[in-house]
Amino acid sequence: MADISLITPIEYLKGVGPQKADVLKKELQIFTIGDLLQYYPFRYIDRTKFYKIRQLHPDLVGAQVLGRLVQLQEAGEKKSKRLVGLFRDETGTMELVWFQSISWLKKSLKVGAAYIIYGKPSLFNGQISMSHPEMELFNPQEKKLGNLTMQPVYSSTEKLKKFNLDTKGIQRLQQTALESVYSSLQETLPAYLVEKYNLMPYPKAMLSIHFPQNTEELNGALKRLKFEELFFIQLKLLRNKQLNTQKFKGHRFDKVGEKFNTFYQTRLPFPLTNAQKRVIKEIRHDTNTGAQMNRLVQGDVGSGKTVVALMSMLLAVDNGYQACMMAPTEILATQHYNGLKELLGNDICNIKLLTGSTSAKERRIIHQELEDGTLDILIGTHALIEDKVKFKNIGFVVIDEQHRFGVEQRAKLWRKNSIPPHMLVMTATPIPRTLAMTLYGDLDISVIDELPAGRKPIKTIHFSENQRLRVFGFMRQEIAKGRQVYIVYPLIKESEKMDLLYLEAGLENLQREFPLPQYKISIVHGKMPVKDKDFEMQRFVKGETQIMVATTVIEVGVNVPNATVMIIENAERFGLSQLHQLRGRVGRGAEQSYCILMSGDKLSKEGRTRIETMVRTNDGFEIAEVDLALRGPGDISGTQQSGVLNMKIADLTQDQNILHEARNTVIDIFKKDPTLSLPENRLLLNYLNQHNSGISWDKIS
Repeated sequence: MADISLITPIEYLKGVGPQKADVLKKELQIFTIGDLLQYYPFRYIDRTKFYKIRQLHPDLVGAQVLGRLVQLQEAGEKKSKRLVGLFRDETGTMELVWFQSISWLKKSLKVGAAYIIYGKPSLFNGQISMSHPEMELFNPQEKKLGNLTMQPVYSSTEKLKKFNLDTKGIQRLQQTALESVYSSLQETLPAYLVEKYNLMPYPKAMLSIHFPQNTEELNGALKRLKFEELFFIQLKLLRNKQLNTQKFKGHRFDKVGEKFNTFYQTRLPFPLTNAQKRVIKEIRHDTNTGAQMNRLVQGDVGSGKTVVALMSMLLAVDNGYQACMMAPTEILATQHYNGLKELLGNDICNIKLLTGSTSAKERRIIHQELEDGTLDILIGTHALIEDKVKFKNIGFVVIDEQHRFGVEQRAKLWRKNSIPPHMLVMTATPIPRTLAMTLYGDLDISVIDELPAGRKPIKTIHFSENQRLRVFGFMRQEIAKGRQVYIVYPLIKESEKMDLLYLEAGLENLQREFPLPQYKISIVHGKMPVKDKDFEMQRFVKGETQIMVATTVIEVGVNVPNATVMIIENAERFGLSQLHQLRGRVGRGAEQSYCILMSGDKLSKEGRTRIETMVRTNDGFEIAEVDLALRGPGDISGTQQSGVLNMKIADLTQDQNILHEARNTVIDIFKKDPTLSLPENRLLLNYLNQHNSGISWDKIS
């Protein structure tokens, strides 16, 4: 191929060919030369610095030393056979040790010669040594002293290594690729941004990220490429938000009417918190602009999101529109319906429930009332998106725990009216601010960060296995007060059998400690038929059983105000956000609630951090920040499948300042040039035209 560019298929790069191309595609998703150049090193070996032997210590990742090989001899017998060299500079001596290729090394290494060696120093019998160092003969005639660069280290896999694509092999390909395309690399950011933020030019940054001459150059390349990546993510998100606002007219809710006011003045069970008032005000503003609202409400467990959703739906009804609320499971939908029905009574508006279990007769009534407009609010599961569910005039949609729904499912609700309804998306999974800005950057975000008055914070305690009898004693005390207890076992797919054994062994133990007929136990696990699971859940909800033992995560949002104790077995095997969600199953009534984290005696550093965080704080947002730092963004709240976070170089836990700078820069650009029609923004417009698959609000799962 004569012209090689960033979009040239990888097989046409010199040194690749069909077989290597195939393994690069399968293992690393590298399809073009551009993809290869965006496969960045994960660390660098610093060969710019020389150490004296006296300066070496075992904490160094690697060190380069100039000295003389003064002795070489074999030691040990058979399997413990090794080659030992004595290496000296003007500050001292050290040992070099090889366990492989001994006869070849004996022939090729020259005793008395000067070498540049590189390796990891370690301490053996009180003396510094180095195993299998890289050796390079020192030639004083050469102008440059050895390999004075920062050497890139790339992640590889066993399959790649079979094709000589270890870190050295990938390094060679990067060198060939850069030699082929460097002269044709174009700047990707407008000149005024490069100048304003003192960014390294794009071609130089691509060269320096793979082959930096020193730390300063590497830092310049990192700053440039991280800014660019986060900038373009924000450009796409904010452009989509802008297009949605322009393209999609919204129903205008211009009055606060009788139903809203009656509910607010006579039915509200407790005063709204300032956070709830703020969010309702934001929703009222959005629904009165004439543009379609897309707002995400984040609120910790028990923060009162449902009341905010209800008051927003009443706003729609007062303005002559219907509203609906979709929940991921029947248990949750039924619970929402019962809760809202209780709040509304029989006289404020007509509210119905539609799930898979709704009878044919009741369905017919619902369909009829939806179409003639006499049904104001419909609560349901996926049943709401069936084609035969037709609204007369749907104006407001609430989606609960939205990451549990697919793109197409949400889009179907969107298409239930000629003018799309306003969308309110709710999640009880607190999302760190940086992640929210990247994942949901094209939604407006509201946060309910206060709990209603009168809620007592849940007390969280950590016990290890040898304290179990104390836990049983505590359970008896709470049950004697008429309270109920959850006990949750981890369920990890690879070891379902093992986990069920844990559950069964734990259950036997429990049944001995809490025998019939005085105590009754419900059991729920993933292997049970749905009908049996629901039956057991309902027994617990109705208070017919005092203890609920489960292997699966208790449904998000399931509300049993009488349950005051949550015991999590093997708590170290759960992620932080999961532990926080489980803890939120208790503390829903006025009584003091407790979360007991049971673990083994030996905890990993990460396991200990998770448990200590849970004991220290009930703040879901603080917990989410720790979780992000521990696990990285890919694992949190289904973000992997969103495709937004396939970041090549930026890291949301470390690059928050760059993210804020990038987002604010994009906001400023759109303020000054909403259509990107100015000549200096032509590069940005071209980028958006090439990547117009943009991330729209309903593409986020």
